Amino acid sequence: MRKYKVLVLLFLTLLCVLTGCHGKRVNNGFEIPDKFDESKNIEISFWAKNDTNVTQSKIYQQAIDDFEKLYPNIKVNIRLYTDYGKIYNDVITNISTDTTPDVCVTYPDHIATYLTGEGTVVGLDELFKNEKYGFGGSELKYDSPEIDEIVPEFLKECIVGQNHYAIPYMRSTEACYVNKTYVEKLGYTLPKTLTWDFVYEVSEAAIKKNEDGTYKVNGQKVMIPFIYKSTDNMMIQSLKQLNAGYSDVTGNVLLFNDETREILKTIAGHAKSGAFSTFKISGYPANFLNAGQCIFAVDSTAGATWMGSDAPLVDIAEDKIVEFETEVMTIPQYDPDNPKMISQGPSICLFNKEDPQQVLASWLFAQYLLTNDVQIAYSQTEGYVPVTLKAQQSDEYRKYIENEGIDTDKHYEVKIKAAKLLMSNTKNTFVTAVFNGSASVRDAAGGLIEDVTKSVRRKKVVDDEYIDGLYKDIKSLYHLDQRQAGNEKVELGELPAESKALIAVLIIAWVLIGACLLYFRKKRV
Repeated sequence: MRKYKVLVLLFLTLLCVLTGCHGKRVNNGFEIPDKFDESKNIEISFWAKNDTNVTQSKIYQQAIDDFEKLYPNIKVNIRLYTDYGKIYNDVITNISTDTTPDVCVTYPDHIATYLTGEGTVVGLDELFKNEKYGFGGSELKYDSPEIDEIVPEFLKECIVGQNHYAIPYMRSTEACYVNKTYVEKLGYTLPKTLTWDFVYEVSEAAIKKNEDGTYKVNGQKVMIPFIYKSTDNMMIQSLKQLNAGYSDVTGNVLLFNDETREILKTIAGHAKSGAFSTFKISGYPANFLNAGQCIFAVDSTAGATWMGSDAPLVDIAEDKIVEFETEVMTIPQYDPDNPKMISQGPSICLFNKEDPQQVLASWLFAQYLLTNDVQIAYSQTEGYVPVTLKAQQSDEYRKYIENEGIDTDKHYEVKIKAAKLLMSNTKNTFVTAVFNGSASVRDAAGGLIEDVTKSVRRKKVVDDEYIDGLYKDIKSLYHLDQRQAGNEKVELGELPAESKALIAVLIIAWVLIGACLLYFRKKRV
């Protein structure tokens, strides 16, 4: 009997050790304080993105001002960036010097890389359900959404590995902004759902010219019928629609397949004729669309305020704008009865600090950004959608949506149509697997399309031999050579410290169990 007691005790000890390791991995060493200390002055840094939309900057500042009135002991210092890539680079640089921000607007692909630094990003699962300070917590000084009031698809996107390391902030998808006037002028009728075949057919029809060299459809010397802003999204969504490989949760790269090869050949043909181009090669799709020089402009729904003849935000001279009817549609599909489109948009993560009170203050501010006042105000600036059902179903937001088109500013028709498109297709959205290096796979996906489009413009032949060489070059450029699926070598980098510790504990535990069994067996003899 004593033998079994010893074994049980050993097993329980092992269980406690493993549980301790697991807990550390979830929260990265952060223990939630029993109470937030309001007598202590705390400063937190907040890094966020803003382009040229002054209204968004004002909303951030208003949110900070209102939050600081509720928590006078917390000072929020905001730093605005022009793009997420710069935020990512600065975070990576600052991890080594332990000078990361407290709260950061970012993307899960970036968080996966941040997590390679031990104890960097705070795991949020325990904070979510904390009775005092979690979602809907009893001690909060504002009306926080309950966890079931956050759009579940958006919250799920914030999982990295097995745990939540972020909360969603705003969400968008891609839309195809269509010059319906020109489509009909060419003799076509827009279908309920765009297909790739339809878009390419109309685009080829639009490049026919008059004898004087101008294009028949617009009478101008410039016409690029189909321009795609984010070519990485173009490839990712095309593969998803075809149920083809891209990557998986274990970090295998499935991108370089036969379906990708066929997509690239199709793109090459239309790029060669001049019917297709990309943002990186030709310029911002909205500028061509608004000047009557593009028919299908694919961009984020968050960019809706730049699209159309009456767009409140434009980058071209007013006398260059052409009047046309704008239709907001889902991106082209291979199977219009089963549409698939990517879900994108910024999320918010917290970085671990020595002082648990500082981390808790950061969480209080991050969660405040999900309140209705912030969510609704920010979503109204562009074609973003609030990430909470609480905001989406509020009287204020419903009234905003219902007033579509009553003006060309706050209620700009194209902008609200873009938001409606996402809300009606939330169930059709998807996200790609997140792992350390997933951002490089995304860059590689876009790089394939960009290189093919450039190559045909340089009179190169895009055939199987060309694509074989392109695959090799892109793998090398983005360091994907050793991230291959199937029977090939898979090297995902060094194991995290927590994984090494767990393996060591398991080995020691089995050695001890074996030693105990051997001891008792000898004793019986």
